[in-house]
Amino acid sequence: MAAVDPVSDAPSMALPGLARALVSAGKLGQKSAEEIYKKAQANKNSFIAELTGSGAVSASDLAHTMSTAFGAPLLDLEAVDIQRLPKGLLDPKLCSAYRVLVLSKRNNRLIVATADPSDQTAADKVKFATQMGVDWVIAEWDKLSKMVEASSASANQAMDSIIGDDFEFDESTMDDSVIDEDQGAGATSDVDDAPVVKFLHKMLLDAFSQRASDLHFEPYEHTYRVRFRIDGELREIASPPVAIKDKLASRIKVISRMDISEKRVPQDGRMKLKVGPDRVIDFRVSTLPTLFGEKIVIRILDPSSAKLGIDALGYEAEEKERLLNAVGRPYGMVLVTGPTGSGKTVSLYTCLNILNKPGVNISTAEDPSEINLPGVNQVNVNDKAGLTFAAALKSFLRQDPDVIMVGEIRDLETADIAIKAAQTGHMVLSTLHTNDAPTTLTRMRNMGIAPFNIASSVILITAQRLARRLCAACKQPADIPHETLLEAGFKEEEVDGSWTPYRPVGCNMCNNGYKGRVGIYQVMPVSDEIQRIILRDGSSMEIAAQAESEGVKSLRKSGLHKVKLGVTSLEEVLGCTNE
Repeated sequence: MAAVDPVSDAPSMALPGLARALVSAGKLGQKSAEEIYKKAQANKNSFIAELTGSGAVSASDLAHTMSTAFGAPLLDLEAVDIQRLPKGLLDPKLCSAYRVLVLSKRNNRLIVATADPSDQTAADKVKFATQMGVDWVIAEWDKLSKMVEASSASANQAMDSIIGDDFEFDESTMDDSVIDEDQGAGATSDVDDAPVVKFLHKMLLDAFSQRASDLHFEPYEHTYRVRFRIDGELREIASPPVAIKDKLASRIKVISRMDISEKRVPQDGRMKLKVGPDRVIDFRVSTLPTLFGEKIVIRILDPSSAKLGIDALGYEAEEKERLLNAVGRPYGMVLVTGPTGSGKTVSLYTCLNILNKPGVNISTAEDPSEINLPGVNQVNVNDKAGLTFAAALKSFLRQDPDVIMVGEIRDLETADIAIKAAQTGHMVLSTLHTNDAPTTLTRMRNMGIAPFNIASSVILITAQRLARRLCAACKQPADIPHETLLEAGFKEEEVDGSWTPYRPVGCNMCNNGYKGRVGIYQVMPVSDEIQRIILRDGSSMEIAAQAESEGVKSLRKSGLHKVKLGVTSLEEVLGCTNE
């Protein structure tokens, strides 16, 4: 049923029907409607997305207004079970493009949820694709967007055919660890037609398209779930049948070159997904035996992240200058510290990319090598074969190196060799798992490294965290009490009203108000005075106090600076830093 625009007086500007209905209902001023429409066109965004993102009209208010204006029933999608929605009636791509959701079929008519019943194009597309009539039901934009995305990305549609199926993997086709998506879509191979294969391919592609960093496949006694880590936050994406857990694990292990018969111990592997003639995505795979099967975590390795450049990582001008000055020196040790998943590898590879020139010999030892960087000699350590970090470092020193990168300093032997390399004319880059820059020096002392070796080799330490970046399309000013800002670490003179903190809101362009992540850094050069503190075996508190007096920001203060700039929210900084 195509909707008729109830507005009789046409505005001065050719606005979409939704805008005219809101102006007619008194929910939106003519001038505001025109400004939002112009902004939507400039951002290549839909009017309704720009409208709700701007906060001019709430999704709930919009739905009630549309229901009244167009005489269509209003439905709360929270009362709808997504598993019971009809499947296969409408292409998921069309649903995503026009934000519509098929609720049911009655004779030769479809009951379709929409937030914009004035969209004649959407009605025509649905009619043409299904050859059926359309009856609109009004839903709130934010709830509809989430359900459309969940429905189109849900694995449950693809998994219905798996229950009860019995098929084997043709391992003879798995000699190459590259999954070719063109072959996967074809009908020439029985293996590539298997629903488990299609499901795995879909999960990998969806994770990459949603900018996820990790995929978690988790078996439990009566359930099986798939979660993506997006912008540092785990989200449940699908709940396929428990029956597929062994077949899915076997498929992943085959293409990751693991032992599919061994289910009692953890295993590590790698695989690649070919998504085009010249585009291949790398994945690092880890399996872990649990009570109810093997949990599998797949890390997405994006080679382009190493080529973003130092400016894209979020370093402030002063921090960037300190880091570039350190890595540009002919010898010494630069350490990057932080917890797992804080972006240490990307920071190291960014530095390597700066140093990677025809006249420089660079060697790296990693466990494993995550990003392939042409021009760099990369070695994967293999403890079982005797190729440890220490053994690789000893070999590097016989290979005429200029720059050495050690994935992680784990023990005294590795630390000793790395320090000797830094003391004998080589630039050494490495990582440590410590909370901040000052505690890194005392951590090395506790490992058994002599103070004079630390003082004479380490030239700079960078501690870092990753904070979620506020979505520029929907962030709004936050009303934070003066006392709260002071408790967070702002000085009295900084809370002067000259800047505005922002809070996350959430729109169809982001994830709960955040989109992407930004680095928070503490870049601490080892000055002469800090060297003297190290030599007299001073504490990390003494080092921190001296670093602060030299202008080095703590992680908390660096994060608060990002809050002042409107890059992230105060709660995000408080959640990932300590004071």
